[in-house]
Amino acid sequence: MGTVVALGERARTSGFALAGVLVRPAEEPDGVRAAWEELPGDIVLVILTQAAAAALGPDVLTAPMPLTVVMPP
Repeated sequence: MGTVVALGERARTSGFALAGVLVRPAEEPDGVRAAWEELPGDIVLVILTQAAAAALGPDVLTAPMPLTVVMPP
């Protein structure tokens, strides 16, 4: 079984910790990209805020692994 991560603005991701999700807060695009590069290898799902998804670009969103989803506005 793999790990689930929530990545993006702290205000939008912090609540996921209550469900056992690994939270990687990042407020700026450079921070989002750095956090993405540092993700452990056992990640199976990344929940992204819309700003984080924009910072990472479409190639990340269409990659086969890890699976990514973008939060609604």
